[in-house]
Amino acid sequence: MQIDKKETYTLINSDENSFSDFYNSFLIEEKKLTKEHLIIHISNNINISNEEFLLFLNIAEEKKQNGTSFVVIYNNINIDDFPENFNITPTLQEAIDIIDMENMERELGF
Repeated sequence: MQIDKKETYTLINSDENSFSDFYNSFLIEEKKLTKEHLIIHISNNINISNEEFLLFLNIAEEKKQNGTSFVVIYNNINIDDFPENFNITPTLQEAIDIIDMENMERELGF
């Protein structure tokens, strides 16, 4: 796992060969990043099921309650299979845009 702290978010890239390895590493690091906006980029080399993706849903909900954003980058999945409030995008730029939009919503009190 590679962690790259940017000015407005932290980008976590998977470099593991399996989802379970990545997820277990992520859970350890995520506890240290509770106050930061997170973008998780899951490698297309990792085969991931919808059920495994849903493991991130609780974390996404926690982040939202704490006033931070959580976005997953992965382009080999149908986003319509997931709840509307679970941010999954195919590109980094779209993930950054979601964080910016959610920041504006929080500032406006939504």
